Amino acid sequence: MTFAKKFISHVREIYETDEFIPLHEPKFIGNEKKYVTDTIDSTFVSTAGKYVEAFEQNIAEYVGAKHAIATVNGTSALHMALVLAGVTNGDLVITQSFTFVATCNAVRYCGADPVFVDIDKLGLGMSPHALEEYLTSQTIMKDGQCIHVESGRRIKACVPMHTFGNPVDMDKIISICKRFSVFIVEDAAESLGSMYKGHHTCTFGELGILSFNGNKIITTGGGGMIITNNDELAVKAKYLTTTAKIAHKWNYVHDIVGYNYRMPNLNAALGCAQIENLALFVDKKRQLADKYSSWSRENGINFFQESEMSKSNYWLNAIILDDEKERDAFLKETNDNGVMTRPSWEPMHRLSMYKECFCGSLNNTELMAARIVNIPSSVI
Repeated sequence: MTFAKKFISHVREIYETDEFIPLHEPKFIGNEKKYVTDTIDSTFVSTAGKYVEAFEQNIAEYVGAKHAIATVNGTSALHMALVLAGVTNGDLVITQSFTFVATCNAVRYCGADPVFVDIDKLGLGMSPHALEEYLTSQTIMKDGQCIHVESGRRIKACVPMHTFGNPVDMDKIISICKRFSVFIVEDAAESLGSMYKGHHTCTFGELGILSFNGNKIITTGGGGMIITNNDELAVKAKYLTTTAKIAHKWNYVHDIVGYNYRMPNLNAALGCAQIENLALFVDKKRQLADKYSSWSRENGINFFQESEMSKSNYWLNAIILDDEKERDAFLKETNDNGVMTRPSWEPMHRLSMYKECFCGSLNNTELMAARIVNIPSSVI
């Protein structure tokens, strides 16, 4: 029996089904229908309504932040966070190539370009060593700003991403970015429920973001959230995401170019129901990870584990195979037999629109992208 067949058998035993097993599907076991129906009955299904502010408050309390501002999706949250960070046309933003494309797209929406640094092999997030090496060798400080020597452009921000829900070493990244006057925007789109040294991801940078896409640990269908402890940035975030409309009972006056990024009440109602079971979902997903971890040890497979000093939500579980050939054979056999698996994202520096971007050495990115397979991770 091939390794893939053993794996298929194990997954079907976990999920107790012979039917198709998706990679990650949402779980609706609470008040979703009740709250959504309430929203419909109220007729407040768009950006005005009680559930939007309730969901914001629920998320802020859960992650331990002062402010949470709801948006239509995680990409818009990240775009707005970069705008609030002062990223403008011509700037550079350091991030990782091993990420979902939305990270880089949000940078481009600002008229800026990403700069790619490598990841750590163990955590799969931005490597503090690679970040420090790049900033030390490729930049100079001028008038309090970090300037990229080759291009003469300002490096305004750094966007570390918590890959598959596993927290990045934020302490080191914060320390490095402070030395180089680089603003941190924390991409925690995948890591709701994940902790680093006892604190929730998305709360370490001046700004962080979350995603509630249909495949995330909780979902609003589509949605995102900007997280901050900065009162001024919070006010500005809400203003900009509601088309920069000056508050008035009937007049429509806007004083700057804003964005129609506010989360609809209908989506927020779903989120309010989902977050009621978030602690259960995190617990169940960690139980699933334990099952995969034990089975992988017994079969000599490298299962992706949470980093030291971290508690992962294990949003997407992953195994690390020997090489690309073994990965592709495993992907074909599992998907052909109704168990959905997928490779990691295509690294950003290989995509046509980002292949000309500046980058450091990306050896770990290349190595891990050829070997990683995401495996079924729905709540059991």
